[in-house]
Amino acid sequence: MAASEILTTWRTAFRPVLPALFLLWLCGCGGAERSPAIGEGFVAPATLNLRRELGPREPAVATVKHGERLEIVGRRRRFLKVRTATGIEGWIDGRLLFSPGQMAELRALARQAGRLPSQGAATVYETLNVHTHPNRQAPSFHQLKEGDRVEVVAHRLAPRVPFSPQEPELTSELAASVPMDDWSLVRLPGGRAGWVLFRMLVMSIPDEVAQYAEGHRITSYFSLGEVRDRGEVKQNWLWTTIARALEPYQFDSFRVFVWSQRRHRYETAYIERNLRGYYPVEVHAPGTNAAGPPSFSLIVEERDGHRYRRTYAFQGYHVRLVQKKPWTPPLEASELAGEPEAEAPAEPSKPFWTRLREKLRSLWR
Repeated sequence: MAASEILTTWRTAFRPVLPALFLLWLCGCGGAERSPAIGEGFVAPATLNLRRELGPREPAVATVKHGERLEIVGRRRRFLKVRTATGIEGWIDGRLLFSPGQMAELRALARQAGRLPSQGAATVYETLNVHTHPNRQAPSFHQLKEGDRVEVVAHRLAPRVPFSPQEPELTSELAASVPMDDWSLVRLPGGRAGWVLFRMLVMSIPDEVAQYAEGHRITSYFSLGEVRDRGEVKQNWLWTTIARALEPYQFDSFRVFVWSQRRHRYETAYIERNLRGYYPVEVHAPGTNAAGPPSFSLIVEERDGHRYRRTYAFQGYHVRLVQKKPWTPPLEASELAGEPEAEAPAEPSKPFWTRLREKLRSLWR
């Protein structure tokens, strides 16, 4: 057989596998093997810069966002060398990284908060950190700016003690011995949720109604339908208020305001004081129940020490109690603290070049 015929036969036989052979050569000779991952974590703050080397003056090689997964490839004291999904490596402070367990807790907290009814929108009037737990030392994963709005869904009175994922049981002895803080669980844009100091929020009810608070803090508010007067649309309102901070309950009074078409101003249609009331307050808005008038319900602890859900009908200028039945919390306090739901353990990720080599070897076989 002539040399030219042998060469043609060889080219025909091996042409389909030439690209694979070339890639194998690249994997073995053209690029160095990347450092193996020794762990993983998730970005805690809103944004995080990866530095080329350790030092405040080192340039940033990449910026990652909250929740992004990073591979840990090195460690020096509390500093970690991490790798992004695109292969960029850099150094960060290890305290700015959530463990997989912490990220699972945060996602579980968002799911639980998403199932709770809103108690009204609130406005932030100065910079405010959002925490994973109701504790000043708990990890913060977001920072609200002046003018940002959030939805309030729950409340917690918590002791000001060193942070521990296992929250201490709030007893009267503990409350008397350490300072306390009022915390609100809030929903953020994008489906996230976290804990903020309640005193840093202002419930966003219109000023023409808020002026009647008489120095009490508004803790929830709801529209009970609209009224048209001289070409303007006014809302009838339900709100709850509390006279003092640092109480284990969420309100001690509720009030219904109606817009008077005769006097062209807000007037009180109904009020109850000296209560021990709890979230959630719920409103059945006008039009959702064709068989009866609009209604709302509140949870109140009565003199027998038990809690009852009271339902009130609202019609015109009149409010009347139509139902009262025992109530028990659907969620335990530990669930609102963000305990993670069971999740399947994630398999460790292999470096890109290792996965490519294994794929090419399988193709070659």
